Amino acid sequence: MESYLGYIAAFCTTIAFIPQALKVYKTKHTKDISLGMFSLLNAGFILWLWYGILIISYPIIIANAVTIVIAIYIFITKIKLDIIPSRKLNAENHD
Repeated sequence: MESYLGYIAAFCTTIAFIPQALKVYKTKHTKDISLGMFSLLNAGFILWLWYGILIISYPIIIANAVTIVIAIYIFITKIKLDIIPSRKLNAENHD
């Protein structure tokens, strides 16, 4: 029974990330995503994945591995669209 509960919870938390990833893909807009919050959230996913591996819990492993892949896409897109351009702009303004 606990295993089913784990799979349902894993499904919900993983699926919850898909609308954000689709929105980022369609709009190419990531300014409203807090880098600090997103970094901490991703650190949590990595730690959950590590924990799942340590206790050999497939619901935890699968959910967090898939979520990390989705999160990496959002994170890379945020860096490409927000962080790199703003650093270039700041460098140009200081010259």
